[in-house]
Amino acid sequence: MVIQLQELFCKTFNEPVVSSALLPESGSNRQYYRLQGVTKRCLGAYNADLKENAAFLDYSCQFKKHALNVPEIYAQDDSRLCYLLQDLGDLTLFSKINETLQPNASVEFLLWDDYCDVIRNLLKFQIQAGQTFDYTHAYPKTVFDRESMLWDLNYFKYYFLKLAKVSFDEQALERNFQAFCDILTTAPATYFMFRDFQSRNIMFYEKQTFFIDYQGGRRGALHYDIASLLYDAKANLPETMRKRLMTVYLSELTHYETVDTKAFEAMFYNFVFIRIMQAMGTYGYRGYYERKTHFLDSIPFAVANIRYLLEQQYLPSHLRELQRVLQQITENPLWQTAAPKNARSASDNKEGRRAPCPETICQKPVARLLTVDVNSFSYRRGIPKDTSGNNGGFVFDCRALPNPGRELEYQQLTGLDKPVADYLSKLSVVDDFIDNAYRLIKPTIENYIQRGFEHLQINFGCTGGQHRSVYCAERLSKIIAHDFDIPLHTAHLERGVWSEK
Repeated sequence: MVIQLQELFCKTFNEPVVSSALLPESGSNRQYYRLQGVTKRCLGAYNADLKENAAFLDYSCQFKKHALNVPEIYAQDDSRLCYLLQDLGDLTLFSKINETLQPNASVEFLLWDDYCDVIRNLLKFQIQAGQTFDYTHAYPKTVFDRESMLWDLNYFKYYFLKLAKVSFDEQALERNFQAFCDILTTAPATYFMFRDFQSRNIMFYEKQTFFIDYQGGRRGALHYDIASLLYDAKANLPETMRKRLMTVYLSELTHYETVDTKAFEAMFYNFVFIRIMQAMGTYGYRGYYERKTHFLDSIPFAVANIRYLLEQQYLPSHLRELQRVLQQITENPLWQTAAPKNARSASDNKEGRRAPCPETICQKPVARLLTVDVNSFSYRRGIPKDTSGNNGGFVFDCRALPNPGRELEYQQLTGLDKPVADYLSKLSVVDDFIDNAYRLIKPTIENYIQRGFEHLQINFGCTGGQHRSVYCAERLSKIIAHDFDIPLHTAHLERGVWSEK
């Protein structure tokens, strides 16, 4: 793909690429390269999702016609998988927020003008562009309707609640989801909804504010984007600042239309809840399932916001099961952190609790423990990345072992199912494979514990990630758990199953 981008760069600017660098991956599957030529510079994007590419490119063109600050699109290749766009640098609103995270620093004082400028621009997207916007290329939906809302709520249920092992009454929660959608769908959905209007998608370049990652935009209610901005988890804005910025938003909105302030604010908090739940679904999917563990760092911030919102009784009272589930999340000790002295708080409340600050989210215990991650995976998707930063560990190829998947009676089962486990446990070649793997692994665990290392990743792969690799990962995890009293995580990446000791 980088070769395709380099060729497109040369064809577009009539000069070769002198250097190219892959940018850190974000929450999407798109890949970005910073391309530098002799005199020209840009970003090269690769994305296998053609419909998403079409939405981004079409939206960029429409926003430019409204004089909105979005990246310039320079070229797209014939495959429509690659395109070149303006390089806006690296300064985002989120990075500006991080610069203020020090004792006695005030994000409200230092970034007030930036946030007010962002809000004025947001309304230009929502109303000025939204009045005549063409949603032909909208993807995956043209409107944030009941179906879209239920997608988000179920995303939260399946990728956060289930993976994080939060208990709930499925039928009662589903009824609450339907009732919640009854409320949300009463808000007029006639405006452009950016969909992911948060601090990482707001950039500063040559003293101007720019906006990126709007390819998921669609028609929707005004409330969603301002909720995304003000309750952006890791931005962790003080509650007083949120309320003042809401006043600014409503004041600016009056320049476009008449506003019932009380009605708007009452509906606003419903959209705050659905936005937080959608974001937590993403944290669960990217963090627990895809094992991109930095996404899990955002959970305590979101939990702190939920706690504040519940204490203020902003969730409709008849949504009892949803209330119970959210309350259960706020009480889970895994997601509790205390803010250090002098740190700004997101929601100081009547009990004096403070929301977590980034300095404390991954704060390690005094006595460091080695954590072992054991994964099964499919070679079709590639070897799992080590997101701990250690870039080490073991990878064992199970494809030489007998494959239960070739037997009709086992094809719909996995290595977690007893018939498959019984089949493999009777094969001496499988026992030898696991024993030999453990002979390599055990001395490493002992050495890492002695040296104070904090992470070891062990991967078992097979063709489909369904039978052999799952069984081997489970067997090895049980052996390690028997021999060592250390944190142990087992994940079957192809099956979407996560367990923890």
